[in-house]
Amino acid sequence: MQKHITRLSELIANPAGFMLQVISDFRKNQGFLLSGAIAYYTLLSVVPMFALFLVVLSQVMDTQQLLDTAANYLELIAPGQSSAIIEQISAFLQNWRVVGIIGFLILLFFSSLAFTSLENAMSVIFHHRVAIHRRHFLISAIMPYLYILLLALGLLTVSAISAALYAAGDQAIILFGHTITLHGTTAVVIYILGLTGEILLLTSLYMVMPVGHLVFRHALIGGLTATLLWELTRHFLVWYFSTLSLVNVIYGSFTSTIIILLSCEAAALILLFGAQVIASYEHLDTQHSHNL
Repeated sequence: MQKHITRLSELIANPAGFMLQVISDFRKNQGFLLSGAIAYYTLLSVVPMFALFLVVLSQVMDTQQLLDTAANYLELIAPGQSSAIIEQISAFLQNWRVVGIIGFLILLFFSSLAFTSLENAMSVIFHHRVAIHRRHFLISAIMPYLYILLLALGLLTVSAISAALYAAGDQAIILFGHTITLHGTTAVVIYILGLTGEILLLTSLYMVMPVGHLVFRHALIGGLTATLLWELTRHFLVWYFSTLSLVNVIYGSFTSTIIILLSCEAAALILLFGAQVIASYEHLDTQHSHNL
């Protein structure tokens, strides 16, 4: 505990030096190259994963409500392009019965690619942990599917809450003689739910993906930092692609794919940078112990 307080005080005293060290470590670990790999596999995974979610969950909930909720999720991943992805998923849902068991296994495999590539990238960022701890290959094989299950449960929960909020949207509350409608608060509540889910998901990724035991407060700080950076980045991306970008002129019919890929690249960069902050902080603790 004393070591943590000492290192934290030194970090506060020289935050610029620490950030320069983080950037240097990130470059040494080939962070940009790793984020490109994650973005590529995320592009392959996003449609199969959400298609798999919606095929299963549509058996217990209204399909359109699920699509609306999925669009809100996808807006966090691919800002401004969620409608194009939802359109493709909707077309798949109309013909999902022809897929068969083999098709569902293929969907499940492609859905896990993003998590597998992320785990491999994390092992590079947290290389000091990999040198000490080793993860059993069965755990690495099962982990992506556990995350897929958790995401499906999260989508189901948010869909149920969203349905209740929309149902109450036309109602009104009389407070101190003033009539307040609930319709305006529905979008805000759904956004807050999505933001909270994003923080929890990122925190859990930082807790589970690196081998060994990661302190929860480090993972939470990483989750909050990555969420804040991504929220700022995705709003910038929406503005940029809608005003200044020449992607549609250069790539034509490939515009949506390129924009989604660039959004995934930015998200992967932020995710790995947050991991690098945690890893560099742990490395400073190690250096401090050696100095002592």
